[in-house]
Amino acid sequence: MTTQRGAQLPRKRDVWSRVRDTVESLEHLVGGLATGVMALATLLWLVVTALLCVVGVGLYLAPTALRVVRVVADRERARLSRWGVAIVDPEPLPDSLGAALRDPAVRQELRWILCHAAAGFLLGIVGATLPLYVVTDITFLLWWQLLPPDAASDTLGLVRVHDAEDALWVTLMGMGWGLVVVAVLPLMARAQARIGRGLLSPDPGADLALRVVRLAATRAAALEAHAAELRRIERSLHDGTQNRLVAVSVLLGAARRALARDPASVGEVLERAQFAAEQALAELRDVVRSILPPVLSDRSLPSALTALVASCPVPCVIDADLPERCAASVEATAYLVVAEALTNIAKHSGARNASVQLRYSGGLLLVKVTDDGHGGAEEGSGSGLVGIRRRVEAHDGMFTLDSPIEGPTVLTVGLPCGS
Repeated sequence: MTTQRGAQLPRKRDVWSRVRDTVESLEHLVGGLATGVMALATLLWLVVTALLCVVGVGLYLAPTALRVVRVVADRERARLSRWGVAIVDPEPLPDSLGAALRDPAVRQELRWILCHAAAGFLLGIVGATLPLYVVTDITFLLWWQLLPPDAASDTLGLVRVHDAEDALWVTLMGMGWGLVVVAVLPLMARAQARIGRGLLSPDPGADLALRVVRLAATRAAALEAHAAELRRIERSLHDGTQNRLVAVSVLLGAARRALARDPASVGEVLERAQFAAEQALAELRDVVRSILPPVLSDRSLPSALTALVASCPVPCVIDADLPERCAASVEATAYLVVAEALTNIAKHSGARNASVQLRYSGGLLLVKVTDDGHGGAEEGSGSGLVGIRRRVEAHDGMFTLDSPIEGPTVLTVGLPCGS
């Protein structure tokens, strides 16, 4: 019995993993469809600009068109970076039109616009439509009688439905198409992403140079973040714990003097000293937990975050699916990122609910913190987001913040932790 149950668990996990991959692939395809629409519109603008260059007007429109191409390409880079290894942004566009057209990055972006406006857009349309067809066919048995007799058929028009038996065949066909969709959608999402990664990623030499520059910047940010963390710990110990211990020392001295003058008042003074000592211990425990919570090293990151959200004033749920543990430094950074994000939510967002999602994808530990607050969060507003970015960049990770006015706010962090 134990063997059968043990064999069933991996099977259930595989099925759930396949369903989750399909849903994520659908999300990728829909996101690619959005950038595909922008790429198609940009391609039409480029064609119009090229035609107007014959009469000279297009020469004035070309710089703006190239800037729009860069904006759309950056949108696709950010989208692909959220679902895998981050794509390094190219150098800024040259000022002159001739230099811009000679820039290899600009030429690659123009090729990408052409390919994504065709293949990426088509894959997005098909990927978004197939699940709708599947749902329509699977539920066909429930509502086929509402259709006119001459219009009752499956979504592809292969089966004409005259009775319930024909409708049942359409439902079974829908289930079969569902299996095909589960198998095909991940392949389509990877094909769509391969276009962007192949054309928008810098060549190895430029990529290496940009990464060296970025590494120097992130190293400086890591040192600054480390110094700021030391200053925070020093302030916490100096302003909190040290003052409590001084109070304990003063009260114990007062108790010793009262023992000779008024023994009856010693009990009250000792009680105050005990209370001050307990407060000092509590503050010292909070400082230690802010450095590295013991539950993080003893158990796991989801367990540590569960204990963290229990003390959050905003109701928060944890959705964690991590097949294995990451490096201790990566888990500690993820914990501190979530702690700072939840503090921001409690202080500034006015949210009623929040959620923390943990996933492992493409060698990245993905951490997504979402709240339903009023939005409008900005890095320069003193809310600790700059500190979060510095922590993440110190690990060569990626940080994105989506916080429109009226919400919701979504903070996404990707930390490299090996494949």
